[in-house]
Amino acid sequence: MPFFTVDGQALHYIDQGTGPAVLLAGSYLWDQAMWAPQIAALSPHYRVIALDLWGHGESGRLPEGTPSLDDIARQAQALLDHLQIGQVTLVGLSVGGMWGARLALAAPQRINGLVLMDTYLGVEPEPTRQYYFSLFKQIEDTGEISEQLLDIVVPIFFRPGIDPQSPLYQAFRAKLAAYSADRLRESIVPMGRITFGRENLLPRLSELDAASTLVLCGDQDKPRPPSEAKEMAELIGCPWALVPEAGHISNLENAQFVTEVLFAFLSEQNRSVA
Repeated sequence: MPFFTVDGQALHYIDQGTGPAVLLAGSYLWDQAMWAPQIAALSPHYRVIALDLWGHGESGRLPEGTPSLDDIARQAQALLDHLQIGQVTLVGLSVGGMWGARLALAAPQRINGLVLMDTYLGVEPEPTRQYYFSLFKQIEDTGEISEQLLDIVVPIFFRPGIDPQSPLYQAFRAKLAAYSADRLRESIVPMGRITFGRENLLPRLSELDAASTLVLCGDQDKPRPPSEAKEMAELIGCPWALVPEAGHISNLENAQFVTEVLFAFLSEQNRSVA
């Protein structure tokens, strides 16, 4: 499993397949394994890179001096430099879209396509931000995600109708319960504060290339509802689509639909590049 050291910490990533490069950037509290269906489908045709956010999966702790999502974007660009990838199609879900859009704005020449999934580039609505920050404080104080907090946090990521006994649901719950106190305090909580304390990027969305951008959203996404996807797509001037029967982690709840959309998008973008 490859690692890349940036800002003094080891960033874990996978690099699979050959062809035009695709960078998969995932959700807060999930690691690169969340992209397993898309990696399996895309890697026979594309070079697929997926990274673990700091403190997630196999990556090291959040580096000192990483105060914002702009830093996460810079660190990801350093990974592309390390891998000698000049241009990439970036598929960013949730926080992956938040920092992915920042990378696209900071280095537009590096991005030949951008898919923003279940994400929002405005500020977090203040009541929600305060609520999430209160949860972070509880986790920081206790050094664990308690059973009571798991009952609150886990359902946020899925459509309301999901079976809570399903393997997807239970595996995610078990992963959160297993986080060590050090990892929670050093990386997970600070990464959450960076994510939900982000600055407003909506005024800059018109700078993104509408012709090579797509917005996707689970039709039952609770934390990032379809209204936000529509708002962003209108500001960018790009198409947007809903993923049927899916919540926040739409690429897993309806993997086939998302994979088909990505195949069509990648084919179109790489044809236009050629």
